[in-house]
Amino acid sequence: MIDKLQSMIDESNYIVFFGGAGVSTDSGIKDFRSANGLYKDNPEYLLSSTCFYNEPEKFFTFYKDNLNSLGIEPNITHKYLAKLEGDGKLKAIVTQNIDGLHTRAGNKLVYEIHGTIMKNHCTMCNKEYTASYVFKSTGVPKCSCGGIIKPDVVLYGEQLPEYDYTEGLYNISKADMLIVAGTSLRVEPAASMIRYFNGKYLVIINNDSTSYDRYATLVIHENLKSVFSKLK
Repeated sequence: MIDKLQSMIDESNYIVFFGGAGVSTDSGIKDFRSANGLYKDNPEYLLSSTCFYNEPEKFFTFYKDNLNSLGIEPNITHKYLAKLEGDGKLKAIVTQNIDGLHTRAGNKLVYEIHGTIMKNHCTMCNKEYTASYVFKSTGVPKCSCGGIIKPDVVLYGEQLPEYDYTEGLYNISKADMLIVAGTSLRVEPAASMIRYFNGKYLVIINNDSTSYDRYATLVIHENLKSVFSKLK
């Protein structure tokens, strides 16, 4: 299967990568839906806009304990994708992850459809703050003006960022190869984005099966590290 995937990559000229939480688990970041994932802690409320505005103390306790990736390093998947972009093959990454690891690995063409922890803004004056400032703050992070600082992540109950979503759709529709990896494809509207793919090769790489497997050219049910470490 690796040889087949490599052949598809060699043949393709406009590759787009669509990734989920499984891309970052090899770096030590928790996913959402596994046995030890964040879903066991009811993140649909704790990471919701309702919780942020009504119970900011509770929101930031969970946020700081679970979503701080500042000390985390990109893994082999991130690094391979940076190389693939450098080779001129990979034209865009569309990611559901908010950890910023694709950018830290060296990728430039990254569309973060669920936002990023790396940018934060005051809810009153819109002043920008770093992730380090937010995670090192005590309790609820406050701006110099007194407003609460909000991470630029898409919380439950919020819309996806228009620019990243639109550009992600555009690149998926232009791709001759779409690699979907580390995602269960259960979260909408993100999962439906791959329906815009009209190219030649749809590849799905995930530990578990997805509802889109039957549409794929190639399906690999393996750990991402074992796949991407073998590609050239």
